[in-house]
Amino acid sequence: MKNLDQHGRSHLESLVWSALCSPVLVLLGLLGSVHGCPGVCTCYANTTDCSAVGLISLTPILALLDHDSLILRLPQNNLSSLGTTELSNLSSLELLDLSQNHFSTLQPGAFSGVNGLRWLNLSANYLGVRLVTSDPNNSTEVSQGLNRSQGSVGLSKEVFQGLWRLRGLDLSSNGLLWVPKGLLDALPRLSWLSLTSNRLVALDRVTFEPLMGLQQLQLAGNPWECDCKLRDFKHWMEWMIFRDGQVDAMKCSLPGDLKGRDIRSVPAEMFNYCLQSPTKEGAPGYATRPPCPPGRISSNDECIRQRYRPVSVRRAHGTQIVAGVICGTVCVMMVVAATYGCVYASLMARYQREMKNRGQPLMAESGGDTDVEDGQTSSPTSPGDSPPKEACGIVHGYRISSF
Repeated sequence: MKNLDQHGRSHLESLVWSALCSPVLVLLGLLGSVHGCPGVCTCYANTTDCSAVGLISLTPILALLDHDSLILRLPQNNLSSLGTTELSNLSSLELLDLSQNHFSTLQPGAFSGVNGLRWLNLSANYLGVRLVTSDPNNSTEVSQGLNRSQGSVGLSKEVFQGLWRLRGLDLSSNGLLWVPKGLLDALPRLSWLSLTSNRLVALDRVTFEPLMGLQQLQLAGNPWECDCKLRDFKHWMEWMIFRDGQVDAMKCSLPGDLKGRDIRSVPAEMFNYCLQSPTKEGAPGYATRPPCPPGRISSNDECIRQRYRPVSVRRAHGTQIVAGVICGTVCVMMVVAATYGCVYASLMARYQREMKNRGQPLMAESGGDTDVEDGQTSSPTSPGDSPPKEACGIVHGYRISSF
């Protein structure tokens, strides 16, 4: 009986000890290791991986992160907001993965504290999804109308301010209806951009013109409307391809005669009708506005500065081919002429040598005979010993011999 009481007492003490130690272990797990790694994350080298750990806020882990971390992975969590100062202590960060979260909006300058960032993944969020109205009959029209008039709520043009070193940006699978003007102005070094699997129907050329270093643009999986709204962007895309950039397939959904075709294969001449205005000045029912000032052109609802617009890539290639053929022909003709001149000069020199060795020169000095017969030269002799020769004329001290 006594042994049973001792066993029960020891069991009770073990339970109490476990109950006391459990909070301590949980606290240690949250505080993480001495190397600055949150307990819910996995850390290796300069990488902190907090994938699929159910985070709803970055506050519990940001204070525990190593300030020298280069890579921070936060995909498959429940993050929905990002303050402008939350990442300010991670100035060394080079890669940030926020994919597959619940971001529907990002504040301007949200990434200004990580100005050394080179790769940013925001794919599979809700930056283009908005629930504007509950009217089932007109929900689409109201949503698109507010998106066009007020701008994109999810992405403002100042959201990427400070990321001047960024090289790669992934905005795929966000339900984007359009890309705000000025969104990419702060990314001069961007070389890789993905806009795949959104709801984009058109893109504005001026949005992409600041990206002088862009090498790869992914646009597949969008319902593109290949009409006049895409004409200027197609010209810019052909210019990018001409300078060895890569653009993946842009398959048209409208109009019907172009459905399923890649806009890259559609001739630019098919957009010539866009240059003709469908409206007439002073016609009833059409609103008119003053023309743009010199040096600027009309683009949608505003006047923008006119920039260089290259012609069709096919015409540029044709010009290069014609110029190459002409230059090649001229070069070949110059080589032939030089070869002919060298051969002619060599033949003439050889001919002169042979004539000098075998024949009689046209002009000789009067002081002696230099006539050559069969390779032998005659020396001057007395008049009595010399054989009779044909009469020859003396002109200024030179004897002109006849053939």
